[in-house]
Amino acid sequence: MPAPESLKELYADEMKDLWSANDQMTRAVTTLAGLAHDPALRQSLEESVGGINKHTATLKTLIEDVSDEVEPELCRGMEGLVREALKHGKKEASDVAELHDIAIISQYQRMSHYGITGFGSVTALAKALGMNEHVAKLKEITSEIYKADEYTSKLGDKAAKAAAKHEKA
Repeated sequence: MPAPESLKELYADEMKDLWSANDQMTRAVTTLAGLAHDPALRQSLEESVGGINKHTATLKTLIEDVSDEVEPELCRGMEGLVREALKHGKKEASDVAELHDIAIISQYQRMSHYGITGFGSVTALAKALGMNEHVAKLKEITSEIYKADEYTSKLGDKAAKAAAKHEKA
């Protein structure tokens, strides 16, 4: 794809990249959910897939507003994060299930933080373009990602405390 020649083109390209990132993350999170030991973590990851799909639908709508080409652009950054997430998520767990869940949470959060950064960037571009309706939708998405991140942090803290008890024994 040629370099964008306007802020509007850059905005569309960045959202296409996010679309690809979301598609890749959906597949990875689905796999990680199936590997999680803690039922609350499994449920959170499964719900996250629904949220990511909803965010992707919003992206498609926003892209339609600014571009004739409505298709994802392969996100190499998320490709690497997904590869790492699956590698670490599938590693043989120790006798302590919480350690495996902590690894899953860590990988999930790396991917989520990549999304937070991307959505923050496109929000700034939409704001600069005066696209207030887009800004509101993108801020809502970012807020939802932050909430999921905060919840998985709490699950990670709980798992880390449980794992620490195994090490003291």
